[in-house]
Amino acid sequence: MKKLLTICLMLIIAVGMFAKDYRVQSPNGKLSITVSADKQLTWQVAYQGKTILAPSVMSVDLGSAILGKNVKVRKASTRRIDETFATPVYKKAQVRDCCNELTLDCKDGYQVVFRAYDEGAAYRFVINRYVDKLHHEQVEFCFADDHKALIPYVYTTDRYVTSFESLYDEQRLSEMYADSLATLPMAVCLPDGMKAVIMEAGVRDYPGMFIKKGEGNCIVGEHAPYVLEEKRVGRDLIPTKRASYIANGSNGKLPWRVVLVTENDAQLLDNDMAQCLSEPCKIEDTSWIRPGLVAWDWWNHTNITGVGFRSGMNTPTYKYFIDFAETYGIPYIIIDEGWSDADDLFTINKEIDLEALIDYGKQHHVDIILWCTWRNMMKDVDKTMQHYAAKGIKGFKVDFFDRDDQRVAQDVERIAACAADHHLVLDLHGYKPIGLQRMYPNILNIEGVRGLENTKWEKRVGNAPEHDFPRNDVIIPYLRMLSGPMDYTPGAMLNATKDHFFGSNRQPMSQGTRAHQLAMYVVYEAPLQMLADSPSKYLKNLECTNFISRIPTVFDETVPLCGEMGQYAGVARRKGDVWYVGILNNWEPRDIELPLSFINGQKRAEIFRDGINADKEATDYHRLFRNVTCEMSIKIHLAPGGGWAAIIR
Repeated sequence: MKKLLTICLMLIIAVGMFAKDYRVQSPNGKLSITVSADKQLTWQVAYQGKTILAPSVMSVDLGSAILGKNVKVRKASTRRIDETFATPVYKKAQVRDCCNELTLDCKDGYQVVFRAYDEGAAYRFVINRYVDKLHHEQVEFCFADDHKALIPYVYTTDRYVTSFESLYDEQRLSEMYADSLATLPMAVCLPDGMKAVIMEAGVRDYPGMFIKKGEGNCIVGEHAPYVLEEKRVGRDLIPTKRASYIANGSNGKLPWRVVLVTENDAQLLDNDMAQCLSEPCKIEDTSWIRPGLVAWDWWNHTNITGVGFRSGMNTPTYKYFIDFAETYGIPYIIIDEGWSDADDLFTINKEIDLEALIDYGKQHHVDIILWCTWRNMMKDVDKTMQHYAAKGIKGFKVDFFDRDDQRVAQDVERIAACAADHHLVLDLHGYKPIGLQRMYPNILNIEGVRGLENTKWEKRVGNAPEHDFPRNDVIIPYLRMLSGPMDYTPGAMLNATKDHFFGSNRQPMSQGTRAHQLAMYVVYEAPLQMLADSPSKYLKNLECTNFISRIPTVFDETVPLCGEMGQYAGVARRKGDVWYVGILNNWEPRDIELPLSFINGQKRAEIFRDGINADKEATDYHRLFRNVTCEMSIKIHLAPGGGWAAIIR
């Protein structure tokens, strides 16, 4: 069978070489890539004979030459990839990488590699010689019709400076704002409920890609120019002078340009292409990497009650956090901004005895992660990590990257490698996943999402919040989560309906129900998953706290259950022989029926569902137990902004 497949692929290539066209199909034969190599290199993608991408141009401008123009193919070859690799920090224990690959070896010292997966298509340029300056990469996604799309625009003064926390505008391709950039991933709504999702993967030593409106129904890529000069503005480093090129040299392997194709939205809840298209793990022994929950201070403003000391950025407060973490088996606490001088990570706040806290944590089996800015970390990353690792700190939350140029990509990889050398885990904020988490699984989480922190300053317009968080909450599992884990920071114990919600910095709340917050711990991928609220609030809500504390942050298996982008999302995840189920809803009340065919035999389910009055009082929930079997289906009512969560053992 393998020999027959190889012969068929060779025939396709041979015919293509004569016509300067090449074709490769996915393993199941549904998806095909057609490449034209002549005066201009283009690709097009079809699914079951229907055009997804019309011919779309690709090229790379090196200044001295433009790769992808006047193409001369010296050799075309194909291969079948079918391998499985372990994933120590992921939503499943192993990933299967299965695709058919076409490589065009071109004159002028470069290759273009195309991969056809059952789930989507991808290509990348590989430059086999030294590149001094890379001036421009032409990336184009031309669709067959004027489809609707979900577009995460960048709304900032400097179009390349963003924390990657955009919401999603719904527009037709022709209606896209011509003067605005958007971040990735981005969804295009095809006929019959299908979706095409544009993303990138395997970014190394290279700027990340933004997208913008092109001609007709085309979307084109844009990259932040190379930064020549910058200045400090608050916690950020803001570029003040940029070059005319986007990269000052590179490792030769440009990022993968990816189009996912799905027949239904739920398929996106278990997609592994970002992992498959990333570089293999560089850490030989990953046994020291410890994923898990973390008690966090910043969102809850260190508001603790019933104690005999003044809470805040001080030693007694963090001992209280450590005691709470130990009680519920939480492996980490984070000490956020304020533990050190704003400009010197070696000058510690006098109210904090850090060494005493590290020792106290060791006694209680709780480790400490420290917050810092990217700017401060890069003053001397080796010295900083060596110093604090020697003291017993177990990780850093590095914040305020807020950029996506080549300099930042280089720094992130350097931080990841240095942290791995010192057995430190990382949580990156103000940044988006680019594929490094497979190479460096000590990167446990990456923010880059419109998360719970934004509710602290959320405004109201009339009787409704300015931003619809429950709708956003059921978009990001389908889009943002495709590229990697996300630090949404769930766990609010003060929950509000749309009418009752208001932003509060000191007493923050969430939009939607209590069950909605609990379900996030299953639906959202976050190997380092926050408990954002105050330990005091968790101690007053023990049923919910006990439930959250028993949900793992990495799993052996993931099964997408149900959902529709922007409407609702349901996922089941298995760790050992225990299943964890979460369903999130938008503001529309909804009744669904959930088959339990993913479990084996008879089990006992602990369920948290929206209470009968959750549409009026969002903290209302109902906890129940019931025996279940794989032949059963459960009828579920989801309140506005509601949720449903279960542990089945």
